[in-house]
Amino acid sequence: MAEGDFNEGDIGLVVADQVARVTFDRPAARNAMTFQMYERLGEICATLEARADLRAVVFRGAGGAFVAGTDISEFTAFRTGADGVAYEERINAAIARIEALPAPTLAVVDGAAVGGGLVIAAACDLRIATPKARFGVPIARTVGNCLSAANVARLVRAFGEGPAKTMLLLSRMIDGEAAHRLGFALACVPPEELEAEADRIVGTLREAAPLTLAASRETFRRLAAAAPPDAETVARVYGSADFREGVAAFLHKRRPVWRGA
Repeated sequence: MAEGDFNEGDIGLVVADQVARVTFDRPAARNAMTFQMYERLGEICATLEARADLRAVVFRGAGGAFVAGTDISEFTAFRTGADGVAYEERINAAIARIEALPAPTLAVVDGAAVGGGLVIAAACDLRIATPKARFGVPIARTVGNCLSAANVARLVRAFGEGPAKTMLLLSRMIDGEAAHRLGFALACVPPEELEAEADRIVGTLREAAPLTLAASRETFRRLAAAAPPDAETVARVYGSADFREGVAAFLHKRRPVWRGA
């Protein structure tokens, strides 16, 4: 698929004036990611990794949402904990490619950035939001899956341990203003000002010394210690009856009944 040529239900890429713009475009599902979209995200990152001319990469969602996590219907094919381990490894690979992009990254968040969407935003260097943005990982009361250690580490680095625990243990969502107060979003602006704010930040990045930015970003990556392996933990959760119950309850729009097994 060529740059600038994409359909709803996919991820689009447009590169112009040394800036790459990546758009999650599945608005009917609040841009929830299918496995095919995660593969497409990896392909886009591979394309951008080969470009030495980039000065910024902007991620945003279409239709009033950023990314509302992974499409839960994708989980109906899971049968064992190994399926969950493979899924988390796939997500980690895609997120790591965002972090390895050759230019600073900016997430422009209007609406839901939930679950995997929150991790995508956390993987970016910078974030801006509107007051109606919503951030969280409510999986303890919805689907009953878990995040990998690598993705929990990303949330801790981005929010701090306390807010990250609140999101994961209490399923608490926060809005754009709270994300700004916590330092996760560098700005929270009205929706009508979001585009201008994004352009202002991109303009600042384009005027900065690219080698200095690259060195700073590489140093941050090195300071972020690799998360410990957690395949056994992930497999236990994704292989559980509770996870199958959570998926079924979510898709049938009913409250899950947890049994701890």
